[in-house]
Amino acid sequence: MSSNNDIQALDGKWYNIAILAASALLAMGLWFSASAVLPQLTEEWGLSDSQKAWMTMSVQIGFVVGALLSAVSNISDRISVRRLFTLSALSAALFNLAIPLLNPSPEVAIFLRFMTGMFLAGVYPPGMKLMATWCKEDLGLGIGILVGAITIGSALPHLLNAIPLLGAEGIPGWKNVLYFSSFLAVTGALLAQFFLKAGPYLRQTAPFDWRYISKILLDRPTRLANFGYLGHMWELYAMWTWLPLFLILSYRSAGWSEQSAQLLGFSVIAVGGLGSVLAGKYADRLGRTKLTSWSMVISGSCALTIGFFFQNPMLMTIIALIWGFTVVADSAQFSAAVSELSDPRYVGTTLALQTSMGFLLTMISIRLIPVIADNIGWNFAFIILVAGPIFGTISMLKLRKLPEALKMASGNR
Repeated sequence: MSSNNDIQALDGKWYNIAILAASALLAMGLWFSASAVLPQLTEEWGLSDSQKAWMTMSVQIGFVVGALLSAVSNISDRISVRRLFTLSALSAALFNLAIPLLNPSPEVAIFLRFMTGMFLAGVYPPGMKLMATWCKEDLGLGIGILVGAITIGSALPHLLNAIPLLGAEGIPGWKNVLYFSSFLAVTGALLAQFFLKAGPYLRQTAPFDWRYISKILLDRPTRLANFGYLGHMWELYAMWTWLPLFLILSYRSAGWSEQSAQLLGFSVIAVGGLGSVLAGKYADRLGRTKLTSWSMVISGSCALTIGFFFQNPMLMTIIALIWGFTVVADSAQFSAAVSELSDPRYVGTTLALQTSMGFLLTMISIRLIPVIADNIGWNFAFIILVAGPIFGTISMLKLRKLPEALKMASGNR
């Protein structure tokens, strides 16, 4: 039962949730800022296929390193989570900004992207912990709103790249996209620093305990929730990374507008923001395992079929939008699940470990897609992603049968 102080503190709940969502949206625009302009970078720098892949994978690796360091040190449970969020967003923006300022070699740019990803690990999991300080019975909705904001933020560079005003003679300037995304991230950091507060459900700082990581891995309910998340992540970032290029190639082969394909690339990722919020709302009522399973079945079906419509951009567009809506709809619910299943003192550590494992896995699927596309064509490139939703769905259905599942979504499993 909430105390009077908690009830009074919750008066600012939706204001702070809105500030947190806006801050995360602006900061996470850094993630795909270089990936969105790969065609321009390839033309200007003469990137090889390997360098193009590493330009995206370096962010993933940096995020994994940052999240693992956070998990091992328990840093997000030992210091002010708002301060960690702010400093991390500022640092990530500075490393991203260095690319257009210095115009470095591809190798140095890849290192700068690595550092960008490492500091973004201080934005994403701490952001989820901050949201958990404001939400209890509606935790799924709260984290759904946050992930929805992060999803739209991740899509922003594709929108910026499609705006003719950002480039000369209608050709988007890659430097302007990186400048603008860095500026937005700094704005997000300042919003968090001066206008965001933690909620009444903030737990006391936890003592350093590196052994807690092994407890997370050995606990079966938490492990199954993490398995579900891993299945989801196998699909998500490979889809986000390569589907925009797939759309451009499909539209180009049909003689359709390439700028329309770029706008669709933004829309396919951004529509997941709506999916995440709606899924969060209904997961609190229907249950986390049920919602995540439905979402993975639909998104996996899209991964299985979309390649066969490469020559039919109209139908392909419809499938792409459905895929974009469902592929991230379940994301927040895995985070909500481990928050409810784990020791509340170490929620930050648990979320950092979960995300580090998930993003580590994404490096494999991201690297595999272009290899398959080059060897047997885009028609079959995304089929390999189906394995993730299958594994994730099985894991969540197993979790549903455990008595500990009643801890989730107010007993709605």
